[in-house]
Amino acid sequence: MKRMAYKMSQSGSLNRLLLSNEELSKPQPNEVTVEVKAIGLNFADFFCIHGLYKAAPKQNLIPGLEFSGIVIDKGSEVKEFSIGEKVIGVIKFGAFATHINLDKNYLMKLPDNWTFEEGASFVVQALTAYYALKVLGNIQQNQIVLIHSIAGGVGIYANRIAKKFNCISIGTVGSESKIEKMKNENVDHILVRDNNLIKFLKETLNNRKIDLILESVLGRYFNDTFNLLAPQGRAIIYGASNFATHTAFPNYFELAYKYFTRPKVDILKLIEQNRSVMGFNLIWLYEKGDYFKALLNEIIELNLAKPYIGEIFRFDQMHEAIKKFQSGKTFGKVVVKVE
Repeated sequence: MKRMAYKMSQSGSLNRLLLSNEELSKPQPNEVTVEVKAIGLNFADFFCIHGLYKAAPKQNLIPGLEFSGIVIDKGSEVKEFSIGEKVIGVIKFGAFATHINLDKNYLMKLPDNWTFEEGASFVVQALTAYYALKVLGNIQQNQIVLIHSIAGGVGIYANRIAKKFNCISIGTVGSESKIEKMKNENVDHILVRDNNLIKFLKETLNNRKIDLILESVLGRYFNDTFNLLAPQGRAIIYGASNFATHTAFPNYFELAYKYFTRPKVDILKLIEQNRSVMGFNLIWLYEKGDYFKALLNEIIELNLAKPYIGEIFRFDQMHEAIKKFQSGKTFGKVVVKVE
């Protein structure tokens, strides 16, 4: 069958992301063919578009990690899904398309009361937040959790999960305008990442220490917040939005400066202070199929609220959607709808 897909012959610039018409083969015995209805955008998408994501192919790249849609065909070994069923999918790049073949283990049924847009906004951000907090962070009841970029998709779910453990949540945002939008998310304290951040953070802590830091910015505030970690405290690094550019192609001089001035941790002091720094890449988790599926089931059991959808773009507005997401001025999830 024919499908439309946004493809790059070579990564490096958004201008190279072009819509193409191509053949899609029949599904393999363990695969499902999905007619895509919605695509969720993530930071990894434009990092791989700019050629800055090591796990992504540099040539013939179709970006995109998560989607939702309808099953229209399936292989002979697929018993879990039926033709016409609504599903959520996670793929190791390739979601920017109208139709996808995917192994059945990376699909789950779309909840009955969820829209396709909500389904395409759930797995990557909820799984990232859960794995960072629960598996790596070993979150415990009544801890203090600092969540950077709390108004983003992962940040919102990180707060919701932290609240399941009765934790005190402190979130940071890039602009004051996002604070009002977070009023229904039950965040204990929200601070703006400006020159007064550390001062206000210390006042908020009132001589207490942070137990967990979810770090997705990796910029100028890392060292100061890391120094406020308690003994046995953990900083979980799952992103580096500070390296994101707001143009069609990367500013390599700016990236080089940020790279050479990036925050660094003295490993001997980690021993002395009894603190930890951990890195996390969702693509690594994708490679562990059974474990991936088990974690999804754990997340579903938490009965988390639906994703918050910030903005919806049409499939033919993919470039505009990516540029808006790059701007850092979004709240919640940016979704592309496929008609």
